[in-house]
Amino acid sequence: MAERLLWASTMSGGEKTRGMGAMGTLVGQLGELLSRAVMPPPPRVCGAPGGPPVTAPRVRLSDGRHLAYEESGVPKEAARYKIVFSHGFTGSRLDSLRASPEVAEELGVYMVAFDRAGYGESDPNPNRTVKSAALDMAELADALGLGDKFYVVGVSLGSHAVWGALRYIPERIAGAAMMAPVVNYWWPGFPAEDAAAAYGRQSYGDQWALRVSHHAPAILHWWMDQSWLPTSTVVDNTTFLPNKRDADIRRTLTADGTLQKKKEMATQQGINESYYRDMTVMFGKWEFDPMALPEPPCPVHIWQGDEDGLVPVALQRHVAGKLGWVSYHELPGTGHFLSAVPGLGDTVLRTLFG
Repeated sequence: MAERLLWASTMSGGEKTRGMGAMGTLVGQLGELLSRAVMPPPPRVCGAPGGPPVTAPRVRLSDGRHLAYEESGVPKEAARYKIVFSHGFTGSRLDSLRASPEVAEELGVYMVAFDRAGYGESDPNPNRTVKSAALDMAELADALGLGDKFYVVGVSLGSHAVWGALRYIPERIAGAAMMAPVVNYWWPGFPAEDAAAAYGRQSYGDQWALRVSHHAPAILHWWMDQSWLPTSTVVDNTTFLPNKRDADIRRTLTADGTLQKKKEMATQQGINESYYRDMTVMFGKWEFDPMALPEPPCPVHIWQGDEDGLVPVALQRHVAGKLGWVSYHELPGTGHFLSAVPGLGDTVLRTLFG
């Protein structure tokens, strides 16, 4: 050791400079390799050279991005009620409440569903947040001429956009409904022991996927892409589903190829800009706690199954209990896939419009 220190101390300035230069080059090369491993590939933007084609109607937003959308129900010019629908994780603009056409006609309901940023044919938003999700809905409503106020409905993870609307644009919202809304285990309003218990009941891979989403979102793509440690069972569609209807639905949709087709549509611009961006937004650090929101100037409803294998019913009850202005509807013997519950879409519409 003494000889090495003596050798280093007697090196000429030029030798030291060359040594430092070589070390710097090595560190730079290692950094570049690490960056390549961690950084996701660029998205294949719809309509751009080499990207998927644009097949859906789209609106252009103020920042230049496009949102693809799908309309249903009565014509908006004749509608009494106008809804903006936010799809869930792995979903698209083709998802809906599954309300019957007869009830939509009777009530005079127009609904527009849209591909959330990075999904389907909507342009990616590398700066996507809960706030931007809410503002996207407002801009879509304005572009389609839905008026000063409109209703919002969110399903599963897509409900973060509804929470965002209640926080950032409450004056625009005529009413809100959330169906099995996903919760963030790090929301401050949860008792720490309850959140930890619910978090700990997830699979090891799901715990780590959410932990990375929250604490180190920049490496989530790398984490989900590696194969030497378990990752998200939700992304893999292998989560244990305690509710029989949920399990049967997943089995059927897997067997007939529907789930694979939905995934291909949702992730056609890249899985990072759709699935993984969703995870970092939903389970990242929010600018507000939904359980600390003031009462909005509109009715708000939450529907939740008590056999949901993806959203802990105990935490959902806590959210509803903290917010006295939320009308909470718990469905016994029901799982997460609420759009498949017979007649529930009609019930949601009739309840939302009072």
